[in-house]
Amino acid sequence: MKDVRKRDLAFAARTKTRIWREIPAEDNPYLAERCLCHGYDIVDLARKRDFGEVLFLLLVGELPSPEQRRLLTTLMVCLINPGPRHPAGRAAMLAGVGKTDPAHILPIGLSVLGGGHGGGQEVSSAMEFLRKHAVTEPGQVLDELMPRVAEAGGDRRIAPGFGTLFGGIDPMARRIAGMLADLPSCGKALGWAREFADLLAPQGMGVLVSGVAAAAFNDLGFPYRAGAGLFQLIAAPGLLAHGLELANKPLTSMPFLDEEHFIISDEAKKQSL
Repeated sequence: MKDVRKRDLAFAARTKTRIWREIPAEDNPYLAERCLCHGYDIVDLARKRDFGEVLFLLLVGELPSPEQRRLLTTLMVCLINPGPRHPAGRAAMLAGVGKTDPAHILPIGLSVLGGGHGGGQEVSSAMEFLRKHAVTEPGQVLDELMPRVAEAGGDRRIAPGFGTLFGGIDPMARRIAGMLADLPSCGKALGWAREFADLLAPQGMGVLVSGVAAAAFNDLGFPYRAGAGLFQLIAAPGLLAHGLELANKPLTSMPFLDEEHFIISDEAKKQSL
């Protein structure tokens, strides 16, 4: 028999967090009398602060400045709904019309929204890309990356958060980026992303919503690991709304493609032979 040895690990005696403190009730230590978020009483925060400010506090550890608050609030409104064209929106709608338990509509949509093509993973990757290249002139980055433009899901990607959407430049992403770049809290990442997108325009590419979110998250000081989850969180209301809208509708409320509309590439046909 093999010599089995215990791992020499010393586990923590109790759960520790710098984010949250619960003051136990006098008659039951398992119940909280007060809850503190980074030192702020949550009830006091509820009286004086909005959801975006407390979200910022949770992830950054301090309350945002008025300029940061405005940038985050504006971004949250712009990203609140990916829409029915987005795969995550379609997933939520199909879950709803398919009579999925309403409690599962949002998780289904969010699982798709966490993906690497227009989803949370791309946001995190775009945050890393922007941090790495923000010290370099956008034109130089364009010259370096242009020969290596890759195809992703039928679209071109020169970098995470930048490329084409349905074969063209996303006008909504460009519009949102322009609006955010005009805010007083606009930082280096949003300015760089906008300039890079302008240089991409002659190539038929531009900034994507994932790139706009990434640039704003960087300017707000969020860690890149929070990017994917933040993007999902902000867009969650739209997914839920679309799914619930179809929850009591018949299956025929959504399109069902017939055989004439299925396109199978020649390469896929060869692989199936």
